[in-house]
Amino acid sequence: MTTHQLELSYEFFPPRTDIGREKLAQTRVELAELDPRFYSVTFGAGGSTRDNTLETVIDIQQNTTVDACPHLTCVGATNAEIIDMLEKYRQNGIHRLVVLRGDLPSGMVGMGECKHASDLVRLIRKQFGDHFTLAVAAYPEAHPNSKNMLSEIQYFAEKMNAGADFAITQYFYNSDSYYNFMELCARNQISKPVIPGIMPIANFDNLKKFSKQCGAEIPRWIKKSMAAYENDLDSQRQFGIEIVSRMAQELIQYGAPGFHFYTMNQSSLTRSIVQNLNILE
Repeated sequence: MTTHQLELSYEFFPPRTDIGREKLAQTRVELAELDPRFYSVTFGAGGSTRDNTLETVIDIQQNTTVDACPHLTCVGATNAEIIDMLEKYRQNGIHRLVVLRGDLPSGMVGMGECKHASDLVRLIRKQFGDHFTLAVAAYPEAHPNSKNMLSEIQYFAEKMNAGADFAITQYFYNSDSYYNFMELCARNQISKPVIPGIMPIANFDNLKKFSKQCGAEIPRWIKKSMAAYENDLDSQRQFGIEIVSRMAQELIQYGAPGFHFYTMNQSSLTRSIVQNLNILE
């Protein structure tokens, strides 16, 4: 069990190969030692990994003691398609969802009947009541499409007021981003839990590319420090463990309700960070 009610959860992407499935099965076993509240499974743009997501979610739900929590997006989907997927989840004992709008894939024209994540939350509540515990996304450094933090917090409040139970943030490496976001939440009477998303650093070059796409800021001092380990992945990972562990400890002291780890289907870095925090009894 974790101390002072910290909730830990771990995110996977659906594997496409037998080797990937075997690797994820081992990762699940290793992360099961870290007191997971749930394992979330991502859902590709426009439902591009829908079948793999369903297969992975059912496997987790049936073959582990940890709740499976699929991501569900609405972009490009009809309400009937969404409800059909939700019925499949309900029939397979799924009680948790991460609810997202999703990004419009290249070549797709229509947004779908639900234009925003808040619309999807309302649809789920209307059709399924309180069967599902719903998480939505939070962006402490603002979504790339947001004009400013004022509009960002307004969109976020709409999602929470539509019926979401809690939120998981985009990853960040500056704890002030989370503190400032929580102050905005307080000013806007948003009191539901906001769980920091934590991204371990496995390969800094890959992280820089991904962060540019999703709008996550990497502080300049981290970039300068990582430059010293440009050709040394082991040193990059060790430095990443240190800085992420330190940030997470600061977030615990601030009062963060838990952490959601973006594992990339690997356990070693996440295990090291959680062990550094000394939160497992």
